Amino acid sequence: MITITDEGIKAIKEKTALKDGAVGLRLAIKTTGCSGYSYKMEHAMSEDPMDDKFEQDGAVLYVPKMHSWMLAGMVVDYAQDKMQSGFTFTNPNEVSRCGCGQSFTVDPKMKAAP
Repeated sequence: MITITDEGIKAIKEKTALKDGAVGLRLAIKTTGCSGYSYKMEHAMSEDPMDDKFEQDGAVLYVPKMHSWMLAGMVVDYAQDKMQSGFTFTNPNEVSRCGCGQSFTVDPKMKAAP
């Protein structure tokens, strides 16, 4: 299960509305960086049976099922200040992050867990 904060809900709704035909946002994992993985947020233009769907107060977030094991228990938030804004991810499955904070590692043994 993924939890979305109030600010995250607001941002997902706003970003979904910016793209004609979008049905929500998709949170995927891409292989990159010095630690192995990074989060990738993009518009979801249709529902995909290969995604898990998370809905909270009208915000719709899709996660590819192949990545769900890495994101179980995650909190998605949105932070904004004078210098930058963007989604933030608090993932209890991360075992380390690179120095710049852009990539992360999960314990591969988790995938085998029930």
